[in-house]
Amino acid sequence: MDMKKIKPDVKFIGINVVIAVVIAIVLLVILLSRLRSYTEHGQEVEVPNVTGMYLEEAAPILEAEGLRAEIIDSTFSDKVPLGSIVEQNPQSGSHVKHGRAIYLIMNARFRPQVMLPELYDLSYRQAIATLKGLGIGVEEIVYEPSEYKDLVLDIRRGEESLPVGSKVEEGEQLVLVVGRGMGTEMVKVPDLKGKSLQDARSYIRSLYLTMGTYTYDEEPTEENIDQYVVIQQTPQAGEQVLEGTRVDMKLSTNIEKAFTVDTKDNEEDFF
Repeated sequence: MDMKKIKPDVKFIGINVVIAVVIAIVLLVILLSRLRSYTEHGQEVEVPNVTGMYLEEAAPILEAEGLRAEIIDSTFSDKVPLGSIVEQNPQSGSHVKHGRAIYLIMNARFRPQVMLPELYDLSYRQAIATLKGLGIGVEEIVYEPSEYKDLVLDIRRGEESLPVGSKVEEGEQLVLVVGRGMGTEMVKVPDLKGKSLQDARSYIRSLYLTMGTYTYDEEPTEENIDQYVVIQQTPQAGEQVLEGTRVDMKLSTNIEKAFTVDTKDNEEDFF
């Protein structure tokens, strides 16, 4: 056998090795280039401060730095305007890579609301504590004549009397009307027949009388509670009484009873 014929071609092998090395180097360069492009290695930017801004203001600022805004949650805060950014992550001043998402927590666009609980006839200290627990403040305490000293007679938003169940914003400041004992002036008891409980309450308070007890001829339901009107009252309309005197009432959905019931003859059955 001719050994020369099977002897490896050294020159040919050398060329192949060189080609393989060149290909490997090219592939490595392409891989590193793509990896650098993907991770944007070395291209870091400083995160701007967008806390307190609205999203419409913050998004362009972030985009100008090659960053993007992403909302992840919402909350309520008094520290920034409603509807603006409460918190950002990463924080301003941090250095991040190009294209990084900046996670934002937004402030609610509206203040949370709570229902006003039953505060009438509570001590004003107890009422203040209850309101504080709901995030509601007391702007002022106004004292008016009443049989019930230091008990809550009314809750107001400015001059508006608020019934139980009214919607009140967290952080809102209300006025408590509190009894200071009987007055010295005489007032004429108004005619409350045919009025709703809320209207009767407001009318009584305007004359510095005290809201007393009230009952219904039939147990009301959520569906018909607003249909009840006063059919009986004591003291009677027209009587002269001291400021602070309480006025008791009976209510019914049948308004005709207001004008057919002889209140004086039925006072024993009034309550």
